[in-house]
Formats: sequence, structure tokens, C-alpha cells
Amino acid sequence: MSSLDEFCASKSQWRDRLLQQRRALDERSREADDQRLHTGLRSWLGERGVNAIAAYVPVGGEPGGELPEMLRAAGLRVLLPVVVDRSSPLEWAEYTGPDSLRPATYGLLEPAGQRLGAAAIAQADAVLVPALGVDRSGVRLGRGAGHYDRSLPLADPGAERIAVVRDVELVAELPGEPHDVRMTGVITPGGGVARLPV
Repeated sequence: MSSLDEFCASKSQWRDRLLQQRRALDERSREADDQRLHTGLRSWLGERGVNAIAAYVPVGGEPGGELPEMLRAAGLRVLLPVVVDRSSPLEWAEYTGPDSLRPATYGLLEPAGQRLGAAAIAQADAVLVPALGVDRSGVRLGRGAGHYDRSLPLADPGAERIAVVRDVELVAELPGEPHDVRMTGVITPGGGVARLPV
């Protein structure tokens, strides 16, 4: 097996392991994690001058629960991703409430309002990034479609890039490549928001 094949197998193994852990989590534990994540985020946001935030709608066991609504209730402008196709960066639209969401590809929910284009991510003071896992050096493991890999380089260079994961999904080391956009921070239910060395 070539080193590239081993690298891909390693990423696939990590995805399988982390998805299995998520599926095994009971509903009560998920809800408790979501509440602690919201508390940690509110605390962090209270210390920052964040006016606009790029986030996502958690689906399929992703941590965060009613994340967009919590952020909107905190007085923030919330931008949510819209998947255009397999090879393009994400586009963005403003979240205006639960009724503004519609079913989309990959089992996602996305805002039905006006699309603001891929460059709109640069309007966000911080970006909350869904992840299956993140390591202590900021390497993020997503689901493999590459949407965030294409989108994060368009964000404001000064915007915090925060992976949202459960406690067990913050690990010592994940397979990464030099061109990967590293996370500057991570939020977990038990640890709140923590800076990562980038």
C-alpha cells in the first residue's frame, strides 16, 4: 500500500470510529452536551466583539442542537452554508429563524433566503465549523466532501475558526496535510472554547 493509500485509509478509519461513537450516544447525553456547548459559546461570545458569525445547522447527531437559533437569540447575524455542488465552495445565506430553513442535499438543512455568494463568509467575525474530530494542532476531520476546505480560505484571516466537537472528538493527532486550513480553536461541552496552536 502506498503512503497516500495508507493516509486515506487512516482518515477513513478515523471517520468510521468517530461516527460510530456518535451513533452510540444516547439522546439524553446529546441534549446535555448541546446545552453545555451553548453555555460555553455564550460565555465566549460575551468576551468577544462578534457581530456576525458563520455557523451551520447540526444534523445526524452533530453536536450543537439548535445552534443557529441560540446564536440569533444572542443578537448575532448568523450566516449558514448552502451547498452548490460537489466542487464549489459553500455559498452563504442569512438565518432568520427556524421557518427559514429547508431540506437540502446530503440530509442537510439550509436557509431558503437570498444567497450571498461564497465570499460572504468573509463578513463573519468567527466561523463555527462542523467536524467529526479535531486534534490539538488544529487539524480538522470532516466528512470528506471538501466543502469547508474550499470555503475557509475565503474567510477573513482574522476570524476565529472554531471546530465544534464532543469531548472525546478532541484527540491528540489526526492525519493532516500541509495545505489543510487549521482550526484556531475548538469548543467542547466539557472544555468550552479553547485556543489551538496554529
